[in-house]
Amino acid sequence: MSEMQVPPPAAAPPALTFAFTLRVQVGPPLEIGEIPAGRRRIVPILGGTFVGPSLRGTVLAGGADWQIVQADGVARLDTRYALQTDTGKLIYIQNAGIRHASPDMTKKLLAGEAVDPSQVYFRTIPTFETAAPELQWLTQSIFLGTGERHPSEVVIQVWRVQ
Repeated sequence: MSEMQVPPPAAAPPALTFAFTLRVQVGPPLEIGEIPAGRRRIVPILGGTFVGPSLRGTVLAGGADWQIVQADGVARLDTRYALQTDTGKLIYIQNAGIRHASPDMTKKLLAGEAVDPSQVYFRTIPTFETAAPELQWLTQSIFLGTGERHPSEVVIQVWRVQ
């Protein structure tokens, strides 16, 4: 039997355009414990900043990352919080994602220790809601995030898919 050939894509892959960097300050996790899906943790969001070519402001305190860490070490992330631009406009962000690393790195991450970000796969899919007419581009596009987890901060580079 001959090997099936895969046709080339009909179009070029979409480009990514840098949107902004999120620097989110986080507190110690609330460890709920083992549930059927894995280890439930809630990581509070204490504040932070975001800066990009056409958008900047602060991360408001009060949100959290509701995580499930599976037995294989993969963390399923569900982060929800609010941003306020430097012009006072409010933006709701829900950032779903996946983070995983080697067992040794995962142990350090869960203990709140510093790790080399290049050793951790951390990707997110942020979605936005806002009433501000000039920010509707956030609600009308797909975004991807690349993340780094530090002991008291998460840094996410957000990219708009063109």
